[in-house]
Amino acid sequence: MIYAQILAGGKGTRMGNVPMPKQFLLLADKPILIHTIEKFTLESRFDAILVVCPVDWISHTEDLIKKYITDDRVRIVTGGSDRNETLMSGIAYIQKQYGIHDDDVVVTHDAVRPFITQRIINDNIEAVLTHKAVDTVVPAIDTIVRGTDKQVIDIPVRSEMYQGQTPQSFHIQTLIDSYQALSTTQKETLSDSCKICSLAGQSISLVLGENYNFKITTPFDLRVASALVEERS
Repeated sequence: MIYAQILAGGKGTRMGNVPMPKQFLLLADKPILIHTIEKFTLESRFDAILVVCPVDWISHTEDLIKKYITDDRVRIVTGGSDRNETLMSGIAYIQKQYGIHDDDVVVTHDAVRPFITQRIINDNIEAVLTHKAVDTVVPAIDTIVRGTDKQVIDIPVRSEMYQGQTPQSFHIQTLIDSYQALSTTQKETLSDSCKICSLAGQSISLVLGENYNFKITTPFDLRVASALVEERS
């Protein structure tokens, strides 16, 4: 089976003084989360579309789904305390409700990347059906500088650098095995879902994203996103 998992567990602390997590803020006439869900409902190959959100916002999410979404594949799942616990909460839901089969895969995506295209979703599905783990990236435009405490440590070759996006897609059993293989210390360093597989020694395939598949994180991002929606409409 092919699952989609939309990660809507963030608190949006970098968005500033807002009354709710950023995924629930309005973008034009609809919440950001709804724009994102709608893109996934266009893909007929998904057997279920999980929306994983904070426990305190379950009721609000249910109300939004009832108002905007008519696709009965959409399921609301309670998330965890951080990104990767939220990811694994979705996997646990799949395991409980459907069972895990050898060929099951999941396409995971940030709720606050509403400009994902059908091409990117399709490329992730095609890639994860033949690879155990898949990351969506765009080539780095600026030079990447690695450093700490205001000191440059390294300047990698730009042509080998990419900026990570989502979706990130996985063979579900591989993701479970990789997560269980990590130590507590390793789990505490996770800032990215593909790093789960990377730390466990699993190779990761790349899919090309798009520059406008950006993450709405700050007030500036929201202004840019609003301008894009206005332009398209």
